[in-house]
Amino acid sequence: QVQLVDSGGGLVQAGGSLRLSCSASRSIFTFNGMGWYRQAPGKQRELVATLTTGGTTTYADSVKGRFTISRDNAKNTVYLQMNSLKLEDTAVYYCKAWYLSDYWGQGTQVTVSS
Repeated sequence: QVQLVDSGGGLVQAGGSLRLSCSASRSIFTFNGMGWYRQAPGKQRELVATLTTGGTTTYADSVKGRFTISRDNAKNTVYLQMNSLKLEDTAVYYCKAWYLSDYWGQGTQVTVSS
């Protein structure tokens, strides 16, 4: 049973920063990749950033240059560093891992205020 635990969300002013963490219950190298998705109220869940086992990253156009996905192999943890946060970044952020199946974290709320 794979468990992903998301943490690090909170309330931040526009222009501020947050770092999200996703801790996996097993080695992150057992997955093909991991990533972050978000869902704002009334909207569909969307991709934010992904990181493959081989180290390839992808970002949504809306976060390029502001967000960075990274990992700590020893801690089985993937991070999302979010800088220059905007009001439109407000959402619940979910960690996802995939290998044969998709696994999701429970989500962490990020609220950006003006």
